[in-house]
Amino acid sequence: MESWLKISWVLCIFGFLREIRPSEPYHAEILMSDWYHVTQEEINRSVYPVGTYSYLALQIFVFLITDFLRYKPVIIANALTGILVWSTLLWTTTLTGLQVVEVFYGFYQAAEVAYYAYIYAKVDKKYYPLVTSYTRSAMFVGKLVGGLLAQLMIGMHWMVYRQLYIISITSQVLALFWSFGLPKVEKSLYFHSQSGAGKDDTKSDAAVIENGSQKPEETVEKPSPATKQSFHAFQLLWTHFHSAYTNPTVLQWSLWYAMILAGFLQISTYMQVVWKSYDEPTIAWNGAVDAALTALSAVFSLLAGYFPASRLKTRTSFLTIAVLSVLQGGCILLSSWTSNIYYSYLGYVLFGGLFAFTITVARFVLSLNLFVVNLPMYRSSCSSELASSLVEDSFALVFGFNTFIALLLQCILTFVVVSENVNLNLNVFEQFTVYAFYFMVIGIVYFTVVVLQCVWSGVKGPKTNKEVVN
Repeated sequence: MESWLKISWVLCIFGFLREIRPSEPYHAEILMSDWYHVTQEEINRSVYPVGTYSYLALQIFVFLITDFLRYKPVIIANALTGILVWSTLLWTTTLTGLQVVEVFYGFYQAAEVAYYAYIYAKVDKKYYPLVTSYTRSAMFVGKLVGGLLAQLMIGMHWMVYRQLYIISITSQVLALFWSFGLPKVEKSLYFHSQSGAGKDDTKSDAAVIENGSQKPEETVEKPSPATKQSFHAFQLLWTHFHSAYTNPTVLQWSLWYAMILAGFLQISTYMQVVWKSYDEPTIAWNGAVDAALTALSAVFSLLAGYFPASRLKTRTSFLTIAVLSVLQGGCILLSSWTSNIYYSYLGYVLFGGLFAFTITVARFVLSLNLFVVNLPMYRSSCSSELASSLVEDSFALVFGFNTFIALLLQCILTFVVVSENVNLNLNVFEQFTVYAFYFMVIGIVYFTVVVLQCVWSGVKGPKTNKEVVN
């Protein structure tokens, strides 16, 4: 195995280059400009939802094909898709063209899984926390540079909004060339987890014939190596899935992980549409806001590492979830109920910082609890080393499945709140009010659970004491 530090640096530089997309903070500004023949209502209800649905539809497929192709080809395809997306945005002007772009953008987002899953296949398990931290930091830095660069170009009037696509394309081209330098992965977590399995089968068949238990002329139909490989992969997927989600703590935090991620994706997708609805200031500060959110997210993610989430009791963890959810809902209300765009900027930045803190805490708790093995068969018949290895390998699957549930929830939010199918006819500010109460309802539900637990403990306590006395 190659040096984990070398692999980290190569992967970090790719992530850094990939995230330098200065056009992102001004995406709605560009789409609603005179160049494109679409209205704000069409962007809100007919363009952005296509990206959301595409992301969901491609998530599972991309996860499986990433493992089957052993990561690197999908990372390369990710960079190629980025070039295609922002190149197409330079020349297309129609609603249909933008919808096609959103389909490819859905793949671009889904293929990000290859970037993270590559770590688990190429780096030794003991370096997972360090490499994960480095790669996420590299993406934060890239996003920060992209936001600052966008604000500089627009604020100094060196570029118009649409010209920012040129920088985004350039960064994707550099990421593409860099991706070819990633070390090749010889095995993957599922489809290529056991190299040489076919050879073992051949050897065992030969041994049977030599022992005379089977005559050479007798032929028995056996499944092909490809069929065996696929069966083994899906069997291992199910084993990892079952071993992870039968852990109550993993289930609890995974549910919250999915719900808050769904809310964040929805907010970040449509926030620029809200800002476009305000009376514009002389300079749109979207780039600076994006940079501030990224910097605050990095700080809050770091602080989350010192939060003693793993030592919290169930009741305390539920209360923590409730408080954080309500705070995030309050930040969304601030960003959408105010008549001052600068307060809206502030609410969005605070929301992003709180999300970074909560999602990092959730990841940390899930990572720790994935070391707990719940399958009785592994408790009784396997060594602790094998059992630990089994659950460690389920990291990518658990976070991938949690993301899938988040995307499913986001699609439901989009269908109910944004699309015209339900006929709610909410304007963008009313839509964000729904998202704010979505977070608050999550907080109220968890708080209610805490109250019920306290009441149950109070009722159960006296009964237990009477039984002891008797």
